[in-house]
Amino acid sequence: MEIAPGLARRIRLVVFDVDGVMTDGGIYLGATDAGERVELKRFEIQDGLGIRLLQEAGITCAIVTGRESHAVRLRAEELGIAECHQDPSAAKLRIVTDLLERLGIAWEETAFLGDDLPDLAILRRVGLPAAVGNATSEARSSAVWQGERHGGHGAVREFAEALLGARGQWVDRVEAYVRDREAGL
Repeated sequence: MEIAPGLARRIRLVVFDVDGVMTDGGIYLGATDAGERVELKRFEIQDGLGIRLLQEAGITCAIVTGRESHAVRLRAEELGIAECHQDPSAAKLRIVTDLLERLGIAWEETAFLGDDLPDLAILRRVGLPAAVGNATSEARSSAVWQGERHGGHGAVREFAEALLGARGQWVDRVEAYVRDREAGL
């Protein structure tokens, strides 16, 4: 699915949900012998590169999730995402509202990639509401852009490519990435 170029060029911020978007929605829970809780999540490596390419194109990326997880903090740090907000009450709309005010970004300059009911309030307000391929019917019906790839299986990368492609930046970002890697020889 394509994104209108005018809409794509307005986007200054992309906000990502985590469970079901950056991951497949599965959560591995366990405990150490000492009883310390352990939670693991699987992140798709190609999604991470998609986020890096968005950032290199000058788009701010943020994470807003309704669960608290050390794994999410680690992934955000690894990707250089300073805006990582985890709220177990899933009060995502309040978090995004505060984020936009603090960054001086308007709703119409914001994209959100979501998958489920906790994402609806944001999907209904942002300029570019987007849903992963396996999103609920409610999330998909609220989205302007609907991907084919499932959360945790390249959905973020698919969205990054669609957004940068609509802005006319995908090829340039890919070539810059390759040049940077070649320069390290």
